[in-house]
Amino acid sequence: MQRRRVKRMLIGAFAASAVLLDAGAAAAQAAASNEQVAITTPPAGSAAWVEDESTGHALPDPATADAPTVAAFFAGLKESEQDRLAEVYPLVVGNLDGVPLELRYRANRIAITEEVERARERADDHRLSPVERAAAAVRADDTERLLKSGRQILAFDPRGRGLVSEAYGDLAAADRVAVLVPGSDADLAHFDQTADPLRSVTGMARALLAEEHRQSPGTRTAVVAWTGYVTPSGLGPDAVTARLAEAAAPRLLRLLAGLRQTGRATVPPTLFCHSYGSVVCGTAAPAIHGSAPADVVVFGSPGMGVQAAGELGPGVRVWATRNPTDWIGNVPYLEFGGFGHGADPTTQEFGAVDVSSQGSNGHTGYFADGTQSLHNFGAIALGDYGDVTRRQP
Repeated sequence: MQRRRVKRMLIGAFAASAVLLDAGAAAAQAAASNEQVAITTPPAGSAAWVEDESTGHALPDPATADAPTVAAFFAGLKESEQDRLAEVYPLVVGNLDGVPLELRYRANRIAITEEVERARERADDHRLSPVERAAAAVRADDTERLLKSGRQILAFDPRGRGLVSEAYGDLAAADRVAVLVPGSDADLAHFDQTADPLRSVTGMARALLAEEHRQSPGTRTAVVAWTGYVTPSGLGPDAVTARLAEAAAPRLLRLLAGLRQTGRATVPPTLFCHSYGSVVCGTAAPAIHGSAPADVVVFGSPGMGVQAAGELGPGVRVWATRNPTDWIGNVPYLEFGGFGHGADPTTQEFGAVDVSSQGSNGHTGYFADGTQSLHNFGAIALGDYGDVTRRQP
């Protein structure tokens, strides 16, 4: 009984402190019972793909094949065979890490176009309720924006709230790659936010790429806006447990493995992990291996699921920041019975490099122009560690 009471108190502390401090969190209480279903299985079309014998070879199973196997398989195909697979199985090809990047972009345009058509049909179907038709129309509009000329959609899966990832810059030719891992409420509907771009992962990605170009115009860089996992909705129980992060971590690791196969960068991608995204990065970090440590930057973090950076293994170098006006700093930094995400990454005891975010405001202001956080993020992504400003005590 005592254990259950403590758990309820912890949930209340996390949610209540966030609600009191974040003006946009009025719906947190309603979201508390809205547990999300993690997506851990391959996309639609995978069963037929596995049974396809048209190439004369077994196709790599999306559920089990690693990125090197996928890359080797596609390297052995004719261009016409690659194109046919993308046309017949766009969701499989578009989400399969290790597939050539341009082929993934083309496959995802096909999958997105098909999803727009399905959503428009539902919006025009008078057998559905007005609410269902309105929701379908919104889904169609959200999805159609991804077809804008020049967009490079790296992954698209319409299941649930919708998973989307996008590449900015030439990902195949980049010498330095960054991956942005967002937190709660990131999904298809929130992938692009025109009114307040820095609240969305795409706005953060564009700001980071522009800052890298400003600091080092001659360096070939690329940024991936990765909404490749089901994020918590609101500030309910999903936000204070690692359940969704544990489902997301293997997906993030497959992305990183795919980038090693399809790009030219010789250093691991830099991970920028916002809010609950830092729980995802902390869960994945012990499995990150490479010839050089991978930089993991956490900001607005509720914790990484550990008490110290050293627990994440020798393959990572952790950088952390939080501005004084970020409400996340008032959330309890602890873990008890599966609730909470461990120690505060910005403390000296944690062992991360505590960098300055001077000039930034709130939970989503870290990529605003002129902030030290944006400058520092650009320098870390470029590997210019001597240009990083540390937070003053």
